[in-house]
Amino acid sequence: MAKRGRGMGYEMNEQLLLVLGYVAALFMAFNMGANDAANPTAAAVGAGAVTLRRALLLFGTGVFVGAVVQGRMVIKTLGKGVVPEVDVLGALISVIAAGIWILTATRLGMPISTSQSITGAVLGIGFAYVFMGRLGLGDLRWNVIVSIVLSWITSPLTAVFLALVFYLGFAKLFEKLARSSLERAEALFRRILVASLLFAAYAYGANDVGNATGVFVAVTSRYLGIPSSTSLLILSAMGAIGIAIGGIVAGYRVVQTIAYRITRLDYPMSASASLASALDVWLFTTIPYVLIGYGMPISTTHASVSAVIGVGIAKHRSLRGVNLKIVALILLSWLLTLPVASLISCGLYLAVVKLVS
Repeated sequence: MAKRGRGMGYEMNEQLLLVLGYVAALFMAFNMGANDAANPTAAAVGAGAVTLRRALLLFGTGVFVGAVVQGRMVIKTLGKGVVPEVDVLGALISVIAAGIWILTATRLGMPISTSQSITGAVLGIGFAYVFMGRLGLGDLRWNVIVSIVLSWITSPLTAVFLALVFYLGFAKLFEKLARSSLERAEALFRRILVASLLFAAYAYGANDVGNATGVFVAVTSRYLGIPSSTSLLILSAMGAIGIAIGGIVAGYRVVQTIAYRITRLDYPMSASASLASALDVWLFTTIPYVLIGYGMPISTTHASVSAVIGVGIAKHRSLRGVNLKIVALILLSWLLTLPVASLISCGLYLAVVKLVS
């Protein structure tokens, strides 16, 4: 509800902002799906194990289940972890800013981190508060921010390591089965890739749904007067629906980049990359939540792309196994994501506040 002493007009404005915020969250979720659908699906599509259409449908199913079952583990990190308290306008601006950057990258076919996008956008709101004198720099929760940034470094390394380990096993298994029957080997690996796709989509839904809706946890509970646990479930389901639709409708562009332009994937490479990134995302979602109460919103894009790069290097035993030009462009888009999203968010917030004041 509205804060006391501000009158009915303020209450209506707050309620309108909240509704607009939910619309913006769906916009953000749609763009997330369009950019991130590639993360669980690209390996299977690149190997020819499933069609793009079927892969995107499986993605939508896995994302929804993962978001509803485990989405609360990470959604609270962005909802309460980075900035002490985000107002309705700040929540609205942050998802719009992140959505704009993700949409731009998707149009260019670049697989960026949606986790970095929303974290940068929330930080931008925090910097705007500092600029306005509402917070000091010390009020931002730097320990949570540092933990998130460290997870962006460690998760790609973990994905590469897991991909290399899995590749050693899967390559030997495929070779052994193919000696007696290539058809049998391919059939088995198609099943493995479908299972790992679903697991990866589940892990993605659990980790990334908070990117679209996490900033609304506190404001939903506060203004609608419902328990935090209820708002977590509602927002997880809402974000998952938007992500699934975005992936099914517009996910093909970035899928093609990861599936075909980084390296040439075969069955053992695809199975290794898919399972490695899925396990990586699930571990960072679950283990920190159990230990410290906050799941780490890692970049599922970093995990997926790093795993594909890892198996490309493992297959050819050199960097010649990957397209270095494409990898360089992807890395550049990763480096730009946090500062660009933060600048867009901070600038939009300050401009809107000045406009309405």
